[in-house]
Amino acid sequence: MTDTASTLDIPGYKTGTWVLDPAHSEVTFSVRHMMISKVRGTFGMKSATLVAPENPLEAKVEASVDVSSVDTKDEGRDNHLRSADFFDVENHPTMEFRSTGARVENGDFLVDGDLTIRGITKPVTFDFEFGGFGTDPWGNYKAGATAKAVVNREEFGLTWNAALETGGVLVGKDITITLDLQGALQQD
Repeated sequence: MTDTASTLDIPGYKTGTWVLDPAHSEVTFSVRHMMISKVRGTFGMKSATLVAPENPLEAKVEASVDVSSVDTKDEGRDNHLRSADFFDVENHPTMEFRSTGARVENGDFLVDGDLTIRGITKPVTFDFEFGGFGTDPWGNYKAGATAKAVVNREEFGLTWNAALETGGVLVGKDITITLDLQGALQQD
């Protein structure tokens, strides 16, 4: 990957519209629990589209996550996360991301955008790592990537918590979001 002030060269990069392959993509998250460990979970991707022009730094991404699909391997906790205490899926069934720009900083590819959770939109930056490009056995041209960001859940209205007898709180503020993505270039 070579970067200049206005363009970026990525071997294997092709222009066009790329669409998420949900069978090969995953959204995961982790949050500090009881201040001593981490709880991890997943969400189902609803959709994601990348419009890739000649210059990758001008690409546009839109993605949607099905919040009701939250899975932390604990049904009681998952139902609590779906409730009005957290995601309020009845009124806010999806999380949305819309890119506003991309840049290379200190050799890292960063994607800036607006993340909407629970009807609240805040700017967020994902550290983006290209996995590569290749053609599958059926002739589809695919791309893989991983993106990661840390957000403060309270900025998105996810403020429920419980004080611990030993001090501290049950749920940490910072949520690490990791996207493992694979997409296919759409045929004309």
